[in-house]
Amino acid sequence: MPDADLRPHRRGQVLREDTIFAVATAPGRAGIAILRVSGREAVHALQRLRGHGGAGPQPRRATLCRFRDGAGGVIDEGLFLWFPRHNSFTGEDVVELHVHGGRAVVSAMLDELSRMPGLRPAEPGEFTRRAFENGRLDLTAVEGLADLVAADTPAQRRQALRQLSGRLAGVYDDWTGRLTRALAWLEAEIDFADEDLPDGIGAATRTAVAAVRTEMAAHLADGRRGEIVRDGFSIAIVGPPNAGKSSLLNALAQRDAAIVAETAGTTRDVVEVRLDIGGYAAVVADTAGLRSGADPVEEEGIRRALARASQADLVLVLVDATDPGAAAGIRDRLRDAGVADMMVCANKVDLVALEGKSAIDDHAAHPLSVRTGAGMAELLAALAHRIADHVGKETEAPVLSRLRHRLAIEACVDHLSRFAGVTQPDLAAEDVRLAVRELGRITGRVDVEDLLDVIFRDFCIGK
Repeated sequence: MPDADLRPHRRGQVLREDTIFAVATAPGRAGIAILRVSGREAVHALQRLRGHGGAGPQPRRATLCRFRDGAGGVIDEGLFLWFPRHNSFTGEDVVELHVHGGRAVVSAMLDELSRMPGLRPAEPGEFTRRAFENGRLDLTAVEGLADLVAADTPAQRRQALRQLSGRLAGVYDDWTGRLTRALAWLEAEIDFADEDLPDGIGAATRTAVAAVRTEMAAHLADGRRGEIVRDGFSIAIVGPPNAGKSSLLNALAQRDAAIVAETAGTTRDVVEVRLDIGGYAAVVADTAGLRSGADPVEEEGIRRALARASQADLVLVLVDATDPGAAAGIRDRLRDAGVADMMVCANKVDLVALEGKSAIDDHAAHPLSVRTGAGMAELLAALAHRIADHVGKETEAPVLSRLRHRLAIEACVDHLSRFAGVTQPDLAAEDVRLAVRELGRITGRVDVEDLLDVIFRDFCIGK
């Protein structure tokens, strides 16, 4: 988006010459469609669609009207709402047009808007970008909004709402304020070294910086809870060939996600499905059967299986209850691959009496039969319990939900750790200044131009 059309307004706001419009509801036939218009010409566009008839719009009041084309013909009968710029989502005048969701109606409304001078179709994420540029949202709230739109599970929804409400930004703004005060005292020590400064200013500054660093370290030591809720708890199904791994994946997904055959080595690559387990997002992966003497292609599949297992939050080891010897040595291979957290399941218990132990170092196994469904409910409950334990009890406290946040806070901790060992005032001040800049990059206060396109391009048109 070119910036030549920006006109300065009050602090934290810009006014754009162009007005944008888009359909804000999902594409396709529906009972209702909502078109959103934002910018200087929004109210004028509304009046043209009304045929210049009727009284002026009232703020935030739904009003019934007939929308007309340029020749005076009726397009549809629906509702409109006007949100003045100081209380709108984008920080500009916003008009919402609620019409029937048929393709012909929506197409006619869009055609009419496109003919109006000063209006153009919105780019992906442009409504939200304008909200950011006008100070209505910070970058963490923007990302929370994106997560809320994409949320598939209750846990994702709750976490996204907390971030959208500004709680995460509140933590970072508090740290920024405290570090900025400390930086001011450090700069005073440099610029006014010959003046009488308050006693103990140096010690107080270092105490304040150390306190922020401690809080940041605790913020990082969260076991990736927020990222797991957002991205999904990773589960890898591993085991010998023909243990029923692909059948288990299909049963969990309730669809044919993986090919099932009696021939050993059918699965050569990792097959993933996303599931809702106990209200949490989970990514479950079926992997190649672990065995020796496989052909080169299958060996590559086994290598990928072990690699996925090493990266998973939980490895579900599936063994065949009718052939427990086939699982010999699998646990050692998983340990060698760096796997620590395992849950053992014994499949096909409908074919044999299970003695309650698996063949892997007497690990207690979850008995189940994918074919009959026996034990599946218990397995899902056990998985939900493991995920809840891993994520921890939900609290109102904001958590890290994105890698870029984590990397920035880690950089802050590095700068503040270096500050603790520096004696030269100018170098100490620079370390604090760099930490403040990293915090600003998270919320969008400073140096964010290189982040904006990446963040906003993931939004859909009309959002």
